[in-house]
Amino acid sequence: MTITTCIFDAYGTLFDVTSAAQRAAHDPEFSRLAQLWPQLAQDWRAKQLEYSWLRVIMGDHTPFWTVTMDALDWALARAGLEDDPPLRARLLQLYQELSAYPEVPIMLQTLKDKGFSTAILSNGSHDMLDAAVSSAGLDRLLDDVLSVDTVGIFKPSDQVYQMVPDRFQCARDEVLFVSSNGWDIAGAARFGFVTAWVNRAALPVDRMPGQPAHILSDLTQIPEIAAHA
Repeated sequence: MTITTCIFDAYGTLFDVTSAAQRAAHDPEFSRLAQLWPQLAQDWRAKQLEYSWLRVIMGDHTPFWTVTMDALDWALARAGLEDDPPLRARLLQLYQELSAYPEVPIMLQTLKDKGFSTAILSNGSHDMLDAAVSSAGLDRLLDDVLSVDTVGIFKPSDQVYQMVPDRFQCARDEVLFVSSNGWDIAGAARFGFVTAWVNRAALPVDRMPGQPAHILSDLTQIPEIAAHA
């Protein structure tokens, strides 16, 4: 089956989730963060994912922005920075303005020029995603931004992946699904999408039923993969 639709995870795939902490660390007002930001960014992301999975298991869905704030509070506490409300506010503001990876705009433009449909499928809340997409200037390069808010459960639930064929009226194997998260790739591959794992950290493949069809170090090859998958 020919690929017609290219779907991207947002956080960690199109947007650099470490950029909020890194940018805040360069602000003289938050000098305490200068040496701590890499660990804080790592803890923030890890807890954000952990809390989303736990909420699925417990059947206690909440908007991803709440999960993001809860995860940040844990990360700040671990770093001994929970006593700094202005820092917390600044980090949350910057999370709405995450930097896109450098290759993203050209990659998406190439897909559009080749006639592919493009969209985000994310655990992120609508408001979060709209802010990030707008801040990065990606609006015109995406046909849609799909949020789990619509179905009320986080990835890797099949209900989330089903939003793509429902929206684009395509078969599962016409979708190239791209994510930096191994667990997300596993869920999407098991669902029936063709998958490309953006493995920037050169991690081992997750031992899960769904396996990536392609493993990449960045997003530059996505148009070529979509054209020849």
